[in-house]
Amino acid sequence: MSETADAPASRAVQTLRVDRTLVIGLDRPAKRNAINGAVTRGLDEALNLLEDDDDLWCGVLTGGPEVFSAGADLAEGPGEPTERGGIAGIMSRTRPKPLVAAVEGYALGGGLELVLCCDLVVAARTAVFGFPEVKRGLMPDFGGVFRAPRVLPANVAREMLLTGAPIDAVRAERLGFVNRLVEPGTTLDIALGLAATISGNAPLAVRAALALVHDEINGDETASWAASHAAHERLLASADLVEGVAAFFERREPRWAGR
Repeated sequence: MSETADAPASRAVQTLRVDRTLVIGLDRPAKRNAINGAVTRGLDEALNLLEDDDDLWCGVLTGGPEVFSAGADLAEGPGEPTERGGIAGIMSRTRPKPLVAAVEGYALGGGLELVLCCDLVVAARTAVFGFPEVKRGLMPDFGGVFRAPRVLPANVAREMLLTGAPIDAVRAERLGFVNRLVEPGTTLDIALGLAATISGNAPLAVRAALALVHDEINGDETASWAASHAAHERLLASADLVEGVAAFFERREPRWAGR
C-alpha cells in the first residue's frame, strides 16, 4: 500500500493518497471539527482533487478520534457555499466517484449531514449520530431534513429531527444506515479496505452504478433545497434562535417564546 501526502488544501482539512483512494480528514480538533469557512474551502479543494484526478477512484472522509464533526460553527458560520460543492463544499455536489465515511465519536448536525453526503458508512461502536438543531431554535439546513428519511426509517428520522436526541452506531447499523460497525480506532483502516475493494472493480461500471443509485435515491433536489432555505431564513429571523444560541453559549436551558 503506497501513501503520498498532498499539500493540505487547508489547515482545517488534510489529504492523503493511499493507492487509488484519497483520504480527506477534518482537522480542527480544538473546535470539534466544526464547519467554518476554512473547512468549507478545504473540503471543496479536496473533493475537486478527487473528482479531477484520474488516478483517484475512491475517497474516504474522516474526522477525529472523539468527534467526527460537531456541525456548523455557531460562532463563525460555515463560510460561503462553493461553486462545485455548495454548502460546506459538499452538500449539493454531484460526485462521480464513491465516498466512504469513517466515523469515530460524534457526528452531529452538519457533521451528520456530511455523513449523509457519503455513499457508505463505517462507524465505531462508540459513534453517535444526531440532529440537535431544534435545541438551538433551528432545523438541519444542510439537506439533512429531507435526506435523513431516505436512508433511515421515516419514524426514526422524525424522532431524530423533532426530539434532537441522537442514536448510537449500534442502532444505526441495525437500521441499515451503517455498513460496517467496528471497534474504536479501526474505522479508517476498515474504510480504506472497503475503498480498496471498490477500486478493484471497473471504475466506469462503478461510477455508472453510483450515478443511477444517486438518481434513484435523491432525484432532483431543487425544490427540497428551496423549501429548506426558505424555512431556514424564517428561523433565522425568530426570537427563539437568538435565545437558543445564547443558551448554548451560556450553558443553560433555553426559554422558548415560540416566536
